[in-house]
Amino acid sequence: MRSSERLRRRLAAVLLGAAMLAGPALAEAPPQGAATPRRVVSMNLCTDQIAMLLAAPGQLVSVSDLARNPRMSAMADEARGFAANHGRAEEIYLLRPDLVIAGAFASGPTVALLRRLGLRVEVLEPAESIAAIRAEIVHVGALLGRHEAAADLLARFDRGVARSARREDRGRAALYYANGFTSGRDTLAGEILAQAGYRNIAADYGIATTTHLPMELLVMAQPDRLITGARWPGQSRGEALLEHPALARAAPRLAEVTDRDWVCGTPFILRAIEALR
Repeated sequence: MRSSERLRRRLAAVLLGAAMLAGPALAEAPPQGAATPRRVVSMNLCTDQIAMLLAAPGQLVSVSDLARNPRMSAMADEARGFAANHGRAEEIYLLRPDLVIAGAFASGPTVALLRRLGLRVEVLEPAESIAAIRAEIVHVGALLGRHEAAADLLARFDRGVARSARREDRGRAALYYANGFTSGRDTLAGEILAQAGYRNIAADYGIATTTHLPMELLVMAQPDRLITGARWPGQSRGEALLEHPALARAAPRLAEVTDRDWVCGTPFILRAIEALR
């Protein structure tokens, strides 16, 4: 075992022991919401981007390592200006943050340990609609004490949404991903589709969320446009389904849309909407 790995494990054990000893007192400590945080850490790809858009210079000290991935992050270049974290409690604790922003699907034990160590951790639900994106901009702006920056970003986003609003019926479209999944109206992808002026064939089958759609039903629906995610390196059997010749015959137009503009509920969905035009 390398010395760095041994050190990391020892540090994790020390932090866990400290949390167990101090647990009750720290767990009952009042939240630090009154003061504007000076050292903020984000440990979620989507909160990374909202935080980078809103934080004051020097206020945000670390974002997740995924924020640097240009296939997943719309702000990969900007993210390289911040320290990267991997969502581990010990590395985040050593950054001495006074606010940690996590996503709802973050590791529960990590969040619990950080809180027991006395850190303020705010957990945000994923933004799955334009209304939810607006609410998250306001929420993160309040967490950072950046109300004016949030109001400015919100105004620019609202103007973009108004410009992108559908002005014509562009026909019927299908969203189709690896392993034969599709998304309905109650998802971010579904809202992007509707905002661009398309009718989602998922509604024909009573699908409102993200679930499996047999290829036979997609082909029978005969959509005007078929939208799939960008391909990833490797030989994924799940993605091999997207190369099936039946899909090429199912719709006259195929749009391979960059995943990074779709994956998170941020103002960058405006680029995804524009790409569909």
